[in-house]
Amino acid sequence: MNNLNIKTLCFLTLAVISVSLSAQEGTVTVNQPDAINKLLEFKKDVKTVETYKIQVYSGDSSFRAEKVRSEFREKYGQWPTEMVFNTPNYKIWVGNFRDRLEADRALLRIKKNYMNAFIFQPKKD
Repeated sequence: MNNLNIKTLCFLTLAVISVSLSAQEGTVTVNQPDAINKLLEFKKDVKTVETYKIQVYSGDSSFRAEKVRSEFREKYGQWPTEMVFNTPNYKIWVGNFRDRLEADRALLRIKKNYMNAFIFQPKKD
């Protein structure tokens, strides 16, 4: 290859790179209905609602936790249950109570079979 071909090749390479770099600029305009803003405001309000749960089990055995969960469902089918793993323990949480009074009433019933049960407020995500 002669010197002229190398210079031409370098020039073309630089030209292509500079064009591709300048092609990355742009402006984005988002058009959204006003209803979207209302929904976002509503979502903020919903997230601030405090809820209460009752913990009926905490231990390091997933088998035992699932057994407690199953037994609880048989005795108290009206409340949802969930098994949560917080290292190193499995926990069984019950309900999604809207206020403390509702949780207290449920706890009175639950304590008859689960003496160590207690009310708590889950951490906000």
